[in-house]
Amino acid sequence: MTGGRPAHLAAGAGRPAPAADGRLLFGGDYNPEQWDASVWREDVALMREAGVTTVTLGVFSWAFVEVDDDVWEWDWFDEVVGLLHDRGIGIDLATPTAAPPTWLHRAHPEIIPVDRRGIRYHPGGRLGWCASHPTWHEYSTRIARRLGERYGDHPAVRMWHVGNELGGGNRLCFCDVSSDAFRAWTRERYGTIEALNRAWGTAVWGLRYRSFDDVIAPLASESGQNPSMLLAFDRFSSDEHLAQFRRERDALRAAGVATPITTNLMLDVGGSVADYAGWVDDLDVVAIDHYTKAADPHRERELAFVASRARGLDRRRPWLVMEQSISAVNWQRRNAPKVAGEAIRHSVQYIAHGSDGALFFQWRASASGVEQYHSGLVPHAGTRTQQWREVVRLGGILNRIGEVAGSLVEPSSVAIVADIPAKWAWEEGQKPLHDYPIEAAGRRWHEALSARGLVPDVVAPSADLARYGLIVVPGLYAVDDSFADAIRDAAAAGATVVIGHLSGIVDEENRIRTGGYPGAFREVLGVFGEEFAPLLEGDESLLASGAVAVDWTERLRAVDAEVVDAYASGPLSGLPAVTRRRVGEGEAWYVSADIRDEFDDLVERVVAASGVTPRVPVVARVEAVRRVGEERSWLFLINHGETDAVVPAIGFELVAGAEVSGSLALPAGGVAVVRES
Repeated sequence: MTGGRPAHLAAGAGRPAPAADGRLLFGGDYNPEQWDASVWREDVALMREAGVTTVTLGVFSWAFVEVDDDVWEWDWFDEVVGLLHDRGIGIDLATPTAAPPTWLHRAHPEIIPVDRRGIRYHPGGRLGWCASHPTWHEYSTRIARRLGERYGDHPAVRMWHVGNELGGGNRLCFCDVSSDAFRAWTRERYGTIEALNRAWGTAVWGLRYRSFDDVIAPLASESGQNPSMLLAFDRFSSDEHLAQFRRERDALRAAGVATPITTNLMLDVGGSVADYAGWVDDLDVVAIDHYTKAADPHRERELAFVASRARGLDRRRPWLVMEQSISAVNWQRRNAPKVAGEAIRHSVQYIAHGSDGALFFQWRASASGVEQYHSGLVPHAGTRTQQWREVVRLGGILNRIGEVAGSLVEPSSVAIVADIPAKWAWEEGQKPLHDYPIEAAGRRWHEALSARGLVPDVVAPSADLARYGLIVVPGLYAVDDSFADAIRDAAAAGATVVIGHLSGIVDEENRIRTGGYPGAFREVLGVFGEEFAPLLEGDESLLASGAVAVDWTERLRAVDAEVVDAYASGPLSGLPAVTRRRVGEGEAWYVSADIRDEFDDLVERVVAASGVTPRVPVVARVEAVRRVGEERSWLFLINHGETDAVVPAIGFELVAGAEVSGSLALPAGGVAVVRES
């Protein structure tokens, strides 16, 4: 059938925040097309039982609403929307462009991505589209426009969700259309072919381009490829997926959508899908997908780092965890379930760090298909399960702490700088130490600083650094001159700056900054790095302080800096390993080694030098974060330990509903949210 907007829908108004009604968002992806209609009524009844406030609807529904080219069947979708609305459940309505229908692939196989070998993929997966292809642009914006026309002012639709995990499986396409688009992108970026040749250093191996006509997508060759070209293609691909988001968003706006529009960014410690710092101004709310790793014994620490990174993308407003798992996933090597209480702790952690809700993939665990063993809020075994009892308990907790919605995490005086293109630059091309996880140092610093009650922000290089008293730059391999200047200015104004190994080595085009390491920061640090000295597997380097370095060391000279620690073994014995230099009102430290053992001692010295002090109670294995509103503050406490803890606090504890008059007993694995007096 065809049709316009159902006649009963009332006009919406404004663009309020998704949690503006004082309730945190709780629920997740709902895929009713996987189930008979008889299940739908059971679903909405169970959603009410669990306290679900929001579902993400329509992510994979394209083939069910547009059953053939411009042939539409809306009745079933109208029914689901109506059922949810009648039960007071809000909808985050997705454009279903993550799942192009089979009829579209049969009619237009040219939209399917091509791999690095020049071979086109076949239908059967998801995200089967090239972000540069005009045919894809036509069909994807049409489905977005039709959805916007029909449901744009439906009172149940609180938010819109463009696509799903943009670039998560189709980040790079090497088809001819992508080559054409890449060629146009390079012409706009560099202006002249001479400028491109200089930026990419094409004199090496005689790879000089005569004109932009020579530029193509970097298909697989018989040898390694130019790292500057590869980084440029990464940036281009990120821009193409942002352009796809904008096309669908603009189609929704043109159809009359006035509510917030976002998409779910794929954020983890590495964060390598797109340059999300450049997407923020296009998103009405920053929303992320994040899945902890079952094999990580301290996955709650990785979660805290990622949540801080989501918060750091936009400190002006709350963000949202759009997807997490209630228990096991299906794509890790060993998919262990979460232990009792873990999903609750994780959800409260996200909210503590600024999320205005806890959403999951997915509502009901699939009985078939690729994700049939991915956990759902309703498990295969149904509601007579520990998992379901935990879902209901979590819904109750989120209801009781809903007053925190709209508040922000208390401003921090500590920042860790992380950058996705800098990670790409390290990964592209041959390096002194292959498969080295350069981003891991950021997590180690975050863990150590968090354990001292400092609640650091994780920010992009473009962030305003003036507010921070301690700035850590760990493994920021590629930087431009403006960031190097910002670091110098921050130190001169009084900040303590810590530059980690492998920072500032190349410029924004992936060209080595010659004249001594660490190129961009050499002068502000007062050091001269002669040579990298990566360690062989299993080797260690002892420092005079007793600290131990693994994987990475450097032959370094202190030109105008104090030696804080020195190498005490091996060929670098006696040479500086850690240095410090006064810069104006502040100072700049350099850590040339990958220090593991006694790393906390180094952190302690840096924190003492900076003068920053804890903002929250410091209790072993208890994570503490404060959110602040216009007139109130809330202290979040999560006990990740196996023993009970006592935490200083005064106020009213929302989870248990009890007054706290000086200290709070927090059981092992427990959570608390104290509205502070």
